[in-house]
Amino acid sequence: MRRIFELIGPPLLVLVIILGLWSLAVRLLGIPAFVLPSPEQVFETAIIESDRLMSGFRNTLVASTVGLLAATVVGVLGAIILSTSRVLERALYPWAVVLQTVPVVALAPLFVLWVGPGFVSVVLVAFIIALFPILANTLMGLVSTDPALIDLLRMQGAGRAAIFRKIRLPNSLPYFFTGMRISAGLAVIGTIVGEMVVGRGGEKAGLGYYVVFSATQLKTDFVFATIIVSTGLGIAFFLAMVGLSSLVMGRWHESELRPST
Repeated sequence: MRRIFELIGPPLLVLVIILGLWSLAVRLLGIPAFVLPSPEQVFETAIIESDRLMSGFRNTLVASTVGLLAATVVGVLGAIILSTSRVLERALYPWAVVLQTVPVVALAPLFVLWVGPGFVSVVLVAFIIALFPILANTLMGLVSTDPALIDLLRMQGAGRAAIFRKIRLPNSLPYFFTGMRISAGLAVIGTIVGEMVVGRGGEKAGLGYYVVFSATQLKTDFVFATIIVSTGLGIAFFLAMVGLSSLVMGRWHESELRPST
């Protein structure tokens, strides 16, 4: 119990202070609700609009998960392929960098033309944003293996498959999970952005759609409630990747075995 309090106590204290200052500033300065609602108003609106928030949460969760899974599969396979040849890496990796630097908002209208507005377009936006960290970090792990270990296995008669399984793959896991932690949050951000640009309303509406819809109607309290739920989803994705990393590497890698001080 003491350990749990040490972990969550300080952040919770900071949160209470921020909410208190926020509420005090709104009351003392007389800020209109459509400019900056009080925390109490945001909480009340979240209760009233809980059905829409939960529906948007589910839709955003599904799109974020699909986008992240697609980015994971393509990123890992791409890293494995690029790691097999310096020529391939030099020829194709720069294009992955280019894809990362293209403003995804500029691509979103093209997705609408190609596949139409809605779920698929939103997933494509999340996929593109989440892809590069997984690809880059996994590739770094695969190609940064100690050459001495590889030479040792080759002297023992090991082939490329055995070297990959016994050395390259374990060495890449910490890098892979670092990329996953980054991409987990980016997948949620990409989904929100996609829903703002190419999302649909109604039962398929996600949190990003509700942000735009509420802002146009000056329902700032609902905008804040939606942002808070979106932030919670992003944190949940990140914590899920941290837990998965600990599950996979918790008994053998120094990053998980280091003492907590």
